Parts: sequence; C-alpha cells; structure tokens
Amino acid sequence: MNSISKKERGVLLILMVGVFLGFLNQTLMNTALPQVMADFKISTSLGQWMTNGYMLVNGIMVPLTAFLIQRLKTRTLYLNALLIFAIGTLIAGFAPTYFVLILGRMVQAAGAGIFGPLMNVVVMNIFAVNRRGEAMGIIGLALNFAPTIGPTLSGFIVSSHSWRWLFWGIAPFIFLDLILAFFLLKNIGTQQFLRFNFLGVLLSSIGLGSLLYGFSNAGDGQWSSPNVWGFLLVGILVTMLFVYQQTHAKNPLLNFNVFKYHNFTIATIINVVLMCALYGGALMLPLYMQTVRGESALISGLVLLPGALITAILSPTSGKWYDQFGARRLAPIGLGIVVVGTIILANLRLDSPLWLPALGQLIRQLGLVMVTMPIQTEAFNSLPIAMVPDGSAVYTTIRQVAASFGTAALITAYGLTAAGVKAGQTQVMADLRGIHVAFWIATGLVVTALLLTRLLRDRQYIDEDRHVHQEND
Repeated sequence: MNSISKKERGVLLILMVGVFLGFLNQTLMNTALPQVMADFKISTSLGQWMTNGYMLVNGIMVPLTAFLIQRLKTRTLYLNALLIFAIGTLIAGFAPTYFVLILGRMVQAAGAGIFGPLMNVVVMNIFAVNRRGEAMGIIGLALNFAPTIGPTLSGFIVSSHSWRWLFWGIAPFIFLDLILAFFLLKNIGTQQFLRFNFLGVLLSSIGLGSLLYGFSNAGDGQWSSPNVWGFLLVGILVTMLFVYQQTHAKNPLLNFNVFKYHNFTIATIINVVLMCALYGGALMLPLYMQTVRGESALISGLVLLPGALITAILSPTSGKWYDQFGARRLAPIGLGIVVVGTIILANLRLDSPLWLPALGQLIRQLGLVMVTMPIQTEAFNSLPIAMVPDGSAVYTTIRQVAASFGTAALITAYGLTAAGVKAGQTQVMADLRGIHVAFWIATGLVVTALLLTRLLRDRQYIDEDRHVHQEND
C-alpha cells in the first residue's frame, strides 16, 4: 500500500483535529492559573487541579480505550468521545464555581483520553509499515505541537481576555469537527464483540487513579504526607493486582503480551525515562521566567514559542527520517540534541538575555521532535496489527504515569534545593538554584535514555499477516 485513499485522508484529518484540541487542553490552563485563582479566591494547590484533574481522568480512561477501540466502530467511538469533550468544554466555560470548573475539565478529559490511542490504531491500520513513520510524524503536529503551544496561546488570550475564552474559543472547533465526523467519518479496522472486563476496569481505575493522585499531591514536596505515600502505596498494590488479574483473565482489558516484543519493551522504557525529564523540565522554564525573573505570562509564552514552532515545522520531516533511518539511528541523535538544550537551561543566570532560554528550549524541542514520535512508531511497528490497540493503551498509560512522576520528582528537587540554600541568600537566588538542580537531573535522565537506545534491535516490521520483515540499520 504505497498511498492512502481520499476516504482515509479524510479520516486522518478529522481525527487530528480532535487529537490537537484534546492535547492542547492539557496545558492550556497553566498560564491562566493566577487569573482563575483570583476569580474563585482559591489557593495554588487547589488551582493545580485544573491540570491535575484533567490528567488524572485522562490517564484512567486510556486502559479502557483498548476495549472500546475493538468493541465499537471508529465512527461511533469518535463521535461519542467528541460529544463528551464538547459537553465538558461548555461546562467549564460557563462554570459558576471552581468545583463546576474542575467537573468540566474532568468531563473534557473523559472524552479526550480516547483521541490519542484511537488515532494510533487508525494509522497502524491504514498505512503500510514503511510509511507509518511519515504518518506518525504528521500526527506529531497534534501530539507534540498542541501541548507546547498551549501556554503561549493561553498567555496571549488571558493577557487581554477572561480565562473563559480558553473554553469558548475552542468550542466552535469542537462542534465543527463533530459535524464533519458525523457526515464524513468512515470506519477503519474490524469490529470485535469482546466481553467487558468489569473487574479490570475497576482495578485499573483505582490503581492508576491512586498513582496519579499521589504524584499530584507530591508536587509540593511533602512525600511523607499520607496523601502522597498512602495513595502511592494503594496505587502500586492495586496496579500489581490489575496486572496479575489481566494476565490470568480469559477476556483481559489489556493484553500484556505486548511486552514479549523486544523493541516495544525497550521503546516503552526509553519513553518513560524521557517523559520524566520532559514534563518535569517543562515546568521549570515558566518558573524561571515568572518566579525568578518576574516576567509576565505573555513574555514567558513568547520564550516558549520558537520551540513550539520548530516542533510544528519538523514533525512531518522527522517521520520521514524514521522511515528512512529507523529509531536506532535517529533517537540517539535527537537525545544528544536534547542534552545540549537542557544543559543550556541548567546554566541560566538571573541576568541571562531572553534569547538564551528561548534558544535552550528551541534546541530541546528540536531534539525531542526527532525522538518522541519515532520511538512511539518503533514500539507499535514491532507488534502484530491485532495487538496495536493494547500496545497503544499500555504505552500511553505508562507515559501518563511517568509524566506525573517526573513532574512531582523534579518539583520536589527544586523545592528541597531552594529551601536548603545557605542563609543570607535571597529567595530569588534560592529558586534559581533549585531550577538549576532540576534541569541537571533532567539532563541525567536524557543521558540515560540515550544509553538505552543501544538496546534497540535492528528494525523489525510485523505486517497484517504477522510476517516479520527485518532491515539492518
């Protein structure tokens, strides 16, 4: 299959709009936090639940998508997910209280959690193995560009308008995509009438929910609090029980046999390490710009803009590079570039020119765009097509947990360092020192991911007939 049909291109475009809007909402509210706190008169820790609540529900939904993608038709599943996302957007946009705002965000996340895994499965079904990198690179426009541009976009909007426009502004695009999907979206893949594994859903929701909630509470560095270690302990134990139940169930919610495929396992581990560095490090630059330097949210967003643009420009190209060279060659180069960018950010000073943090972030994003989608494509390419829904759900779920852990761990390192500086230093210098330490830890994590790429084997493609095609890189 050297090309895709007009119908399949239409399917991809419609799904990409939903994926873009869903991932955009992960970070869209970050810059608006001070305005929301002032409107509802709430604390910072409570305000963080605009993002934490979204990520929590999103993470809980992902394991369920493996079942939904196989049980429901593409059109039915996407229309329902998009409708739930639209309802949540309207609830949040017109929220009279902060509780209703959080409720709206969680409803949004229940729909958005389906978009990414569904898109992965559709791409793996309609593209030949030697063109999936190109397709995933195009999807990277949504997966990578959307959360990167979120803080910049919201910085522009909230500088002159109410935070409610962050919801009202995207609502028309959601309904437009809903209309297009209703009339134009066709079904991809084969529907399977699987039995619903209620116990699996219950255990995964409690286990993953507890883990993500515990890591969210750990953001203030209070790991000794029962709200942190208690939920983490419950999360670990219940998640282990979930894995045991799934490996012994006749109709598992997730097929953990995906880990029998070497490159899937290695790519997943690399992604875990990278997400810890990426998401934790992503919070440090806004802290440096706004807390240490005292710049506005708009200036902070502008510093992030070049990195967001390079992500958008190079995502399709990085996919073509993957098809040509493979992850084993491409990922080490990308991770090496990420190391350089992170080192620049780890050496920022109070009086550094504004172009320096912008340059460091641009270099980081340049490297990341060469790694994130190629590694993900490598993971899915190593699986039989029938196991891609399970692989996508497992990969995405583990990424969510890793991102939450990385955020909590680096914020803790930042907070402990800032609190432990020598007496006599100003709070600004203490915060700067904490940011330095966090970025150096992120550098170490990226170097670890770089070393792990040596464990990737020569490219192995598994096609629809489950024959293995091997190329030597």
